[in-house]
Amino acid sequence: MKRTQKTTIDVQGAAITILKHNESDYISLTDMTKKFGDDTLIYSWLRNRNTLEFIGIWEQIHNPGFKPLEFETFKTQAGLNSFSMTPRKWVDATAAIGIQSRAGRYGGGTFAHQDIAFEFGSWLSPEFKLYLIKEFQRLKEDENRRLSLDWNLNRTLSKLNYRIHTDAIKTHLIPPEVTPQQAAFTYASEADVLNVALFGRTAKQWREANPKLEGNMREYATVEQLLVLANIEGMNAEFIHMKLPQGERLKRLNQIAIRQMQTLTSPKLKFPSTSAE
Repeated sequence: MKRTQKTTIDVQGAAITILKHNESDYISLTDMTKKFGDDTLIYSWLRNRNTLEFIGIWEQIHNPGFKPLEFETFKTQAGLNSFSMTPRKWVDATAAIGIQSRAGRYGGGTFAHQDIAFEFGSWLSPEFKLYLIKEFQRLKEDENRRLSLDWNLNRTLSKLNYRIHTDAIKTHLIPPEVTPQQAAFTYASEADVLNVALFGRTAKQWREANPKLEGNMREYATVEQLLVLANIEGMNAEFIHMKLPQGERLKRLNQIAIRQMQTLTSPKLKFPSTSAE
């Protein structure tokens, strides 16, 4: 199931719903029309030849499954008195993805990718479009700030748990008379226990598979992976204190990592800042 997040912004007193779907933002055209009339304005806009050319070119750029022949048929009919167009008719005939027609009393209506929604905003009112873009950009800045904060917080947690982890290794796995080189090998070995449990590969295997990338695989981890890494580092430290063999610890940590990643990436997981459908 693909996860959809819903957010609302205020544009000149109008509440505009934004859905994040498949990493793209779709803005409610239905909400946009409420300031100027009703959603029949969407049908009038879609009848316009310039509109059809714009959304058709957008689909050709972004949508490999778009049907160009159906698009050309509509384009030749645009401007005739008998020609009519609805969001559903456009999507069904051309397999378009830039416009969505959603059912439901709450959260239903016509949504369009931000590029198309801004074009519709220009048709409604250039002033309204400018305020819409301003509020949309503010929303994106807030999301990026929040993501950066979450990512840095989880990296900090990971580093703190890494200290607990290495202290446990030093206390229980490294004999007092080893050389620094031998100690480094043990630390690296235990780090790879975590790497294999979470990422499915050792640090060396990752470097060999990604020779053009700088740093290590943890630098490219998602927020969810960093959180799970922080958790299993602490758990591995406890397993070391319990004197569990490395193979047994790896098996347990892998099972824990799988469960936690499934939970964190579940479409049913809700966050305070958004609502999910």
